[in-house]
Amino acid sequence: MSVGPAVEADYVIIGAGGMGMAFADVILTESEATVAIVDARGRPGGHWNDAYPFVRLHQPSAFYGVNSRPLGNNVKDQVGWNQGLHELASGPEVCAYFDQVMNEQFLPSGRVQYLPLSHYRDGTATAALTGVERPVKAGKVVDATYQNVTVPAMAAPSYEVADGARCVPVNALGSLTEPAAGYVIIGGGKTAMDACLWLLANDVDPDAITWIMPRDSWLLDRANIQPGSEFLDRTLGGTARSYEVVADAASIDEMFLALEAEGQLLRIDPAVRPTMYRCATITTAELAQLRRINNVIRLGRVQRIETDRIILDEGSIPTTADHLHVDCSADGLQRRPAVPIFDGERLALQPVRTCQQVFSAAFCAHTELTFDDDRTKNEICAVVPHPDTEIDWLRSTLANLINSARWAADPDLKQWLVDARLDGFSQIRRPAEGSVNREHLVMVKRMMAAAPGAAERLMHLLAEYDAATG
Repeated sequence: MSVGPAVEADYVIIGAGGMGMAFADVILTESEATVAIVDARGRPGGHWNDAYPFVRLHQPSAFYGVNSRPLGNNVKDQVGWNQGLHELASGPEVCAYFDQVMNEQFLPSGRVQYLPLSHYRDGTATAALTGVERPVKAGKVVDATYQNVTVPAMAAPSYEVADGARCVPVNALGSLTEPAAGYVIIGGGKTAMDACLWLLANDVDPDAITWIMPRDSWLLDRANIQPGSEFLDRTLGGTARSYEVVADAASIDEMFLALEAEGQLLRIDPAVRPTMYRCATITTAELAQLRRINNVIRLGRVQRIETDRIILDEGSIPTTADHLHVDCSADGLQRRPAVPIFDGERLALQPVRTCQQVFSAAFCAHTELTFDDDRTKNEICAVVPHPDTEIDWLRSTLANLINSARWAADPDLKQWLVDARLDGFSQIRRPAEGSVNREHLVMVKRMMAAAPGAAERLMHLLAEYDAATG
């Protein structure tokens, strides 16, 4: 095994996905530190390089990427089921964007070393193509892969597939050359929703689609997550109403029903109570399309696909060898155990605002540069684990409230948030320059007034839940 020249940098970042790139961007723009980025893939973008061909961001492009460079053209979609809302970058657009950030900003700075197709372990970066090992001398090592994002193309299904049964990852849908007898979508998350919507958009009869949905999910209305002053009532106003609903809720059940009535949470089937919450966003137009699918199977997870039947946790359903079974069951953003982000010479990047990974990475980088001791940094960057169940909506909302209150108490952090491109929430709260929007100020005050009561009620409801469930 040959040994190459040593890699030396103030920060060695493992992973060139969204979080690693967002962290590096703030380090480079707010300090003179040097950075080395070691990544297993051949180009930046992380899991976006492996995503299905019709994937798009689930949130507006304005809220994604790195802090120093806008993503997209700040326009609204004129056609389709996202019509009237801000654009959603496609997978190729996201990959091209990160490639531009690397090659037009990071590398020309002279302070970045980029080691693609390389694996980092115990202070050594090993090139996948040549086997050359390079010692890595780092001031600090930043693990941007801790969240372990997994898409269907990266993992085999967790169930068995018999010989003769047709089962493909969702990526294969975009390259089909002939129709199947029917399409069986496996999974209840956002990837499965995207697969169903893609089939419907391409004129597949909804009755030709079977959707195996192990769990129903509470969903977020994308219209409530938009930049710009014209959406103030949906964003600031909606948040204020959510806090007021939570503060007044007598029970968890009552809270979810009231949030649904306010349009803050959606579900696919009004007759089925969701048990899952993973921050999936959707428009009401997309929801109407998904409700056209009548053959929704709620018998648990798939155990085995045979040529004539699908065996599930709670029964079986018929299928044929001519049906195409589409795997959308990869865990995506896994619910990893929360660990301190700052731990001496190592950092493990995790969300500090629910389901806002790139913002969280950028904020962690700013915190790293601003404060001296790990205890303070970890207090400021309290981890908000990725949600999975409906009760996690309560936990993540409470954690967001606590973090936001902590940040607002520090004038410098508060100003950084207002100026940060990736913090769409603070951007919305900032009135247009040179103007005073009375409606805007009323909404901000209303939201701030409701937040303490919401936090107190969430703590009470969670305590009741934990006591009841042991």
